[in-house]
Amino acid sequence: MKAIHSQNAPQPIGPYSQAIESAGFVFCSGQIAIVPSEGTLLAGDARAQAEQVLGNLGEVLRAAGLSYADVVKTTIFLVDMNDFPAVNAAYISAFAETKPARSTVAVASLPLGAKVEIDAIAIRP
Repeated sequence: MKAIHSQNAPQPIGPYSQAIESAGFVFCSGQIAIVPSEGTLLAGDARAQAEQVLGNLGEVLRAAGLSYADVVKTTIFLVDMNDFPAVNAAYISAFAETKPARSTVAVASLPLGAKVEIDAIAIRP
């Protein structure tokens, strides 16, 4: 096992790694819309937060030498399922070519009051 870390993504707000690589897979922890340079949650609607989340996730993937094209599975956590279309609009821009398998789950709340969280599993080609 190997921990993956990016200075360009938010630092963990708990006792976990941004990602772990094992047996050719990279398991990315859930990202929320923290702006890395500020360390604060992005104020904005679900689409804006999803764009920030995907940018953060992209930085973690980059630190592992991977990209969105290497992602095989994501999980989206939404506080409000009415935000599903807005999050999809942001998501499609990140995963324009290959669409990974995906689950979307409604949750009661997320850290720091975030509207959306996304985690991912990627594989080395």
